[in-house]
Order: sequence, then structure tokens, then C-alpha cells
Amino acid sequence: MPGPPPISPLETVPLFRCLTPSEKDLLAPYCRLRAYEKGEVIFTEGELARNLYFIVLGRVKVVKSAPGRDVIIEIFGPGEPVGVLAAFEEKSFPASAVPLESSSLLEIPAAGFFSVVDAHPEMTRRLLKGLILRQVELARRLADLTGSVEYRVARLFLTLAERTGVSAGGSIEIPVSLTRQDIADLAATTVETSIRIMSRWGREGLVITHPKGFTIPDVDGLKKRVTAESG
Repeated sequence: MPGPPPISPLETVPLFRCLTPSEKDLLAPYCRLRAYEKGEVIFTEGELARNLYFIVLGRVKVVKSAPGRDVIIEIFGPGEPVGVLAAFEEKSFPASAVPLESSSLLEIPAAGFFSVVDAHPEMTRRLLKGLILRQVELARRLADLTGSVEYRVARLFLTLAERTGVSAGGSIEIPVSLTRQDIADLAATTVETSIRIMSRWGREGLVITHPKGFTIPDVDGLKKRVTAESG
């Protein structure tokens, strides 16, 4: 007996779930899956955005060059777009994208994508809905960069837990390996401060660092750190 039909990569991307089956069929010929190894560059800052990228498997960091070092702007996971806004605006990528682990991305040439949308304008409203949802996520990310440093680091780990966390006996495992510098960049603080906070949280059992990521034994305890300040 034949098994179930394979799932289209388009089905893994929230932006495209609002499209009708026939609209997905129109885009399918332009879609291709590409595998990237950890550290392999997907696109570089300043490169003209000729493709739209969506993560199917794995995690990707977006990095912007700064004097003396690179700064991590964001970390994206399965289903999320990477660098799509630059393609929509026909501009160059404002930052570079690099996988944090072996990853698979759905790649769609911008020219093909927009030729389909231009020929079927009814798709625009449904795609716009998906983009608005993404903008809401970005607005929340900007809000997370306000408040005290401890609040920002707590919000960072709660966001990682929501996006990538795996329940394990009452704890949450975050399978994303970040250096103290990465945490500092994502929380908009100094590496010395991130070292101090993470060391104290490790002693308190709030967030435990291990070689493959982090463990949050008490998510409610971490949420209280956020609630105490935001309230």
C-alpha cells in the first residue's frame, strides 16, 4: 500500500499556509530545497537580494558587521523567513545569514515569485496577512530590547524556549548553543554582563548551560523575573 504523499516544503512556511492549493501549485515550480552546513554562508551583507529564503529545518543567525566584531541581530527557526524584506524591496541584504547547525532552506527566486504574484493579484492580500504577522513578531523583538539587562536576557531565553524548547521531565531544553558573546549581542549588553548573569543564574538553577544548549528547570521562575519588571 503506498504511503501518504510527501508534504510540500511550502506547507512548512506559515506565510504560505494562507494560500489556496492552486496558488501553492503555481509557486511550486520555483521552489527548491537547499542544504547548508553549520557556518556556511547563505547570503552576505551588501549582496543583492535575488532570492527569498525560508527555513525548513535548523536554525540560522543573522549577523551584521560592526567595528571589531560581528553582531547577531536575530536567530530564526523552522518556518521563518530570512532576508525576505530585502527581496520585496529589491534591495541588498542589510546583514549576513549563517546556519547555527546543519539546516535546510526553501529558496525561491524573487523574479519567479513576483511574476506569479503579479499575474494573480488575489494572492497579495493573503501574503500580506502573513507578512503582518511577521511584523508583529519583530515588534515584540524590539520591545524585548527595552528594560533592564536581566529582563532582556530573561525575555531572550523565554523566546528561545517558545521557539525551540523541548519539554523534558518538567524542564525545558533549548537545543541552541550560544556563546556568552552571542547572548550579549542578542540582549544588547556587554559580554562581561552576560557572563555575570549566566554564572549567577547557573548557581541559582534558573538557566543551566551545557555544551549543546541550555536547560530551564523552572520556566515559571524565569517568567517571574520578566513579570516583576514589566508589571
